[in-house]
Amino acid sequence: MTQHSLAGVSRRAAEPFAGRSHQDLALLVRELLLCGHMIDRSGMPHLIERYGRDGMAEIAIAEWMGASPNYSRRMQALLDFESPSVATICKNIQLDIGGPLEFLDFRFTVHDDDHAEFHLDHCGALMDVEPMGEDYVHTMCHTIEDPTFDATAAATNPRARIRPIHRPPRIPADRQPHCAWTITVDPGADPLPFPADAERVADSEVARLPLAVRPTDLPDTDGANDYRGPMDPDLRLSRFSSATLAAIAEELALQCHLLSRAFLLPVTDRSGGAEAVVVGGKQVCGVAGLAAKRLAALLGAGPDLAGVAEVLAVHPVFLPRPYVDLRLSHADTELLVSLGPCPALGEADGLSWPQIMVEHDDRALSASVQAVAPLARLQRVSALPGTVATWAVTLDPDAEPAPQFDEVTLAEFSTGAAFAFQRPI
Repeated sequence: MTQHSLAGVSRRAAEPFAGRSHQDLALLVRELLLCGHMIDRSGMPHLIERYGRDGMAEIAIAEWMGASPNYSRRMQALLDFESPSVATICKNIQLDIGGPLEFLDFRFTVHDDDHAEFHLDHCGALMDVEPMGEDYVHTMCHTIEDPTFDATAAATNPRARIRPIHRPPRIPADRQPHCAWTITVDPGADPLPFPADAERVADSEVARLPLAVRPTDLPDTDGANDYRGPMDPDLRLSRFSSATLAAIAEELALQCHLLSRAFLLPVTDRSGGAEAVVVGGKQVCGVAGLAAKRLAALLGAGPDLAGVAEVLAVHPVFLPRPYVDLRLSHADTELLVSLGPCPALGEADGLSWPQIMVEHDDRALSASVQAVAPLARLQRVSALPGTVATWAVTLDPDAEPAPQFDEVTLAEFSTGAAFAFQRPI
């Protein structure tokens, strides 16, 4: 376990990547990819409860078609690999929370600019859904995948299509690879329009945020600063420089906020804004606790206030810092967690995670804190000067460990909760 200190906690919040090694940044980026994928594992059970399998599928389609085209173009711009080729589509999926490295083990082969294929040697999402039965597998691998794969591809080239070679339900039941697909650009095909769901998501503070900036206090000479050139089928995140890894981490956190927004908008359409806030509170509570637990293990954070601060500083719910103004400070035996004025608190519809926490339901912050330090307790206090909201975190050594929130337990149904990476970073 790494020894962390509360000294310098304010700077850690303001500069979450400062002082981290190249290896640590690469590991963090890989973890953020997986944590982003867990948003669905946290949110979908609450949709099934309210709307059934078919309603869940309709919202999932709107969710991924709303978010993926927006953040795909951002990552391509950040790493300077924009082009209309299938190789760009493959690179894009490698850096998409919809396809976290190794957990969704995409294996790409590029034949030429217009033709590629991929298969999944392991699909963590399939491992999660197969126990739910063939109907759910068909819903995920057919009903949801068909339009959302095309939306992701069309963000790169509107004439690109992704089509199955084979896909689940698996016949025989242990078929390997789990699925296989082609990616084709057909110059004669009608171009797909930018999805209406994506246009709607684009009209938000989070989508308008400028691209992540590479920190000047991190090296930009210890790896690549772009992903130009051939697609690397065995992509290792350590190929990128420290400064670029920090920027990728911020963009991945932004992908999480875009995905949550794209998830909550169709809930609003069905049930109104108040119900969307309820569902959003449950969604963020589950993924926040799950992510905090994994990040604590990655960072070696202890079950104390310093460990809590270390995890919150890089937690995707509270990144990127230009969107979420997280501030940490300490006074005597308290860790003070504050949110300052920021774009995340200015979404017109009130559907950002930080807005939900400040205005309605702060259990996500409690879940994050107690996933690291079960003896910690969270209390809303008067906002510090210059902030919008402040919470005090204290440790009570005589208390019973806080029970895990039901939403976190529900999210941990996913095999991603305990997934152990095996490959070199």
